[in-house]
Amino acid sequence: MTGKSSLTERYVAAATRTIAPRQRDDIAAELRASIDDQIGALVETGASADVAERTVLTELGDPDRLAADYRESPTWLIGPSVYFEWRKLLKLLMWIVVPVAAFGVALGQTLAGATIGEVIGSTVVAMIGVIVHLGFWVTLVFAILEHSGAQDAVAQTPWTPERLPEPSGTVFADTVASLVLLALGAGAVIWDRLIGFAPSHYPGLSILDPDLWPWWIAGLFVVMAAGAVLAIVNLRVGGWTVPTATANALMQVLLAVAAIWLLTQDRLINPDLWPTLITDGYAGEVASVMDTITGFVIAGVAIWSIIDGFLKARRR
Repeated sequence: MTGKSSLTERYVAAATRTIAPRQRDDIAAELRASIDDQIGALVETGASADVAERTVLTELGDPDRLAADYRESPTWLIGPSVYFEWRKLLKLLMWIVVPVAAFGVALGQTLAGATIGEVIGSTVVAMIGVIVHLGFWVTLVFAILEHSGAQDAVAQTPWTPERLPEPSGTVFADTVASLVLLALGAGAVIWDRLIGFAPSHYPGLSILDPDLWPWWIAGLFVVMAAGAVLAIVNLRVGGWTVPTATANALMQVLLAVAAIWLLTQDRLINPDLWPTLITDGYAGEVASVMDTITGFVIAGVAIWSIIDGFLKARRR
């Protein structure tokens, strides 16, 4: 694919990704034809193809705004001049602040000895409160900026083609990253068994319970191999699909449930780890805290991977 077609296709994809599926192909074809016509007209005047393409896309502007025109959807919740900046900032904060707040509350309640019901209740209440406050205060700030005539204070930078989303070819990069992470994970497990992560202690002090070998670790390697196969399948089909996202969800649930169960049975972490590293009588307390944190990290990674897979499948 040439740079020209790549840039144009990325713009068309960005402008039509929120269009209803039954209309998306027709609108994409119409937009693509319009862009090609405008590029052709500029080329006839003596401009190079690359310069003509960038000029046309820059004049078309932010694809999100163009998509709103195609959908004929209202954008006056805050006001046209700041609506898109408000929406982008609010979505970003929701994805960052809400999960962090939920994790912090759940971890704090667990460390305080709360029951599972109390942990869930406190976490849900905290998440609702954070969502309400984020929505209210971000909206209030944008409304004040707009109605005071200070909307220019909102960080609005001129749209350029460099701000287009990455093309779907990034599936290859995702596949390579997944395979590298899986290989590093397998290598870390083997290193932990043969050398240990505290080699100054003889024999090398491992993090994982040595009794997990061979069967539990063999099961882990089987699931990791399945994950590698899944990454290659995604590459072959051009991205995540609902079946591959479902398969990933099943593998993540299997790994998380098994790991957390082993953790609750004191069979995941080497029982000699903390008593060996901490000799001042606090090994038990440190082990309890680290087990709780480890459990939350395992659950968080699994949930994030599941959500990420289904979101990518939906966008595709």
